[in-house]
Amino acid sequence: MALISLSWCLGVALTLFCGTSWPQAHSALAPENEVPLRPITWLPEGKVTTITLPKGRTRRLYFMLKKKAVAMSVTVSPCDLAIEWSLAARTLKDKPLKSLQWSTKKSMPEVWWRGPGTEEKLHSFTGNTMDTYVGPPHAHASIYILRLRSREHDTRATVYLHEGLGPSGAFPLLPADPRVHTLGVGMTSVTLSWAPSASLTRLPHTQKSYDYCVFVNPTHNYPSLCAARESIRKQKERDQRQQRKEKQRRVTVWPILKDWWWQQWDTFSEPQAPPSSLPDEYSDLPCLCKGTESVCTVSELLPDTQYYFDVFVIDRVNGTSMAYTGTFARTHEEARPAITPLREGELRWVTFRDRSSNSEQFFSFRPRGWQQSGLLTLQSCSGGQKVKVTVSSKGHVLTSQAVGEDLVQIWLQGSPSYLIHLEREGTATAQTSGAADQVLPGGLTASVKMQTSSAYHRRGVPSLPSTLQIKSFNRLRTCNSITLAWMGTEERSLYCVYRRQLGKGNGETAGASAATAPCLGPESRSDTERVLCKYFQELNPRRAVTTAVIGGLEPGMAYVFDVYLMRRWGIPIKYASKMVKTRKEC
Repeated sequence: MALISLSWCLGVALTLFCGTSWPQAHSALAPENEVPLRPITWLPEGKVTTITLPKGRTRRLYFMLKKKAVAMSVTVSPCDLAIEWSLAARTLKDKPLKSLQWSTKKSMPEVWWRGPGTEEKLHSFTGNTMDTYVGPPHAHASIYILRLRSREHDTRATVYLHEGLGPSGAFPLLPADPRVHTLGVGMTSVTLSWAPSASLTRLPHTQKSYDYCVFVNPTHNYPSLCAARESIRKQKERDQRQQRKEKQRRVTVWPILKDWWWQQWDTFSEPQAPPSSLPDEYSDLPCLCKGTESVCTVSELLPDTQYYFDVFVIDRVNGTSMAYTGTFARTHEEARPAITPLREGELRWVTFRDRSSNSEQFFSFRPRGWQQSGLLTLQSCSGGQKVKVTVSSKGHVLTSQAVGEDLVQIWLQGSPSYLIHLEREGTATAQTSGAADQVLPGGLTASVKMQTSSAYHRRGVPSLPSTLQIKSFNRLRTCNSITLAWMGTEERSLYCVYRRQLGKGNGETAGASAATAPCLGPESRSDTERVLCKYFQELNPRRAVTTAVIGGLEPGMAYVFDVYLMRRWGIPIKYASKMVKTRKEC
């Protein structure tokens, strides 16, 4: 133990005695083995360099110019986010110490960091658009430092260094007017135009290496092609995350067996085709690449939607692009048909002018009262035409049905307004009956008779008679009077009887013609034809039969009788016409 302690003490003393020579040896050997604290990246000349910018971290690029260089340009193009970048020239005051001179060229920036010197800022820019610094070399610059920084998120940027006068040729040239113009806007298409790129007009033999690409999106314009592609990538990632979430929500029976099954299926899947030897770098872009044409029509757009249009000129040889100043346009809305408002209780004849094709008309109705209830009644006036009615409210279809000679009643309730769509389907057939093709003022043929009314304090559609046939009693027929009977309803209503004299003889032909006029209502009859009106009500529908004795008739004459059910709501209901002939002798 004593010998060990003695040797340790001698070692310590020897170390203290020789310690003064260590710093000299360290200064001579350390630079060859030392790792710089900051990354050292040289910026090559004449090459597009892509730089990854982590959030909040400053990236530095270094370059030196040739002694005979008369000018330089530095172009920085952010991808999708705004960045900060600056260019500075650093000048050494004294030569570096020999102890700091390293043997390799990559160690030179570290030498200027440690050595004393001054730094002059040449240019700075903040934004998300391409920016270029052009100027002469700094007179006393030893090295140039390019600093880039992103404050928002991780992003990328491309940097290009060019030595010499004039354009570098690495980026396509924009025209004097780089704006995208709108030539025409339609309902589902937009036509765009832009001035040709100077790269194509100056060098026609290189047109095959350039392309115009039009990018369309409903969000905003993009300052660069990289920003557009980054937006597409993020959207695909969001869609994939949403698909994975939806897939996780699905309940799977026997998950272990399912996983095994899919693993076995994957092992026997068909081999994929080898990738193309010349992949298209821009095949992932949902845009229109039109070659060298400077006019483009974008189709298959949605009506009444605002779209943003960007045009990029792409240099496929250098892999660079330039963005025109984008524009936006709103497509035209769909042609809305004229909507006619219906007044309270208004009786309307709906006609279709064009018989060679389908026709449609739109109406609107607002019921009165806080109940917001109403009644829509319709009746076709020409049996050869197919008419359909569709009632909707707030974009939702409530009912859709065909309209024939029988009365159609539609109950409206629960909405402040309704849209009524009448559409004729097919073409009209030839009508042999003049009454069926009743001609209104102006020479129009009536197709549908329609009426809307606000139904206060009602709870549903009014009841209709069980039959619309009129019966006459032969035993009660005299030379100057007849007796008619018809079915009524359990609701109190007014019934009016009209007569028309046909003349002597049987009058069968005239009677048959009169009986085929279902649309003729009281408004089309003369007051001299009305013989009586009466109220009737029977709570038992089976016993709701009423009669009327019509007197003042001439012997041996044929008459056509019509009965109308007059209601507070809806179209008056016409019973089937009845022809009766009085007796000649009594």
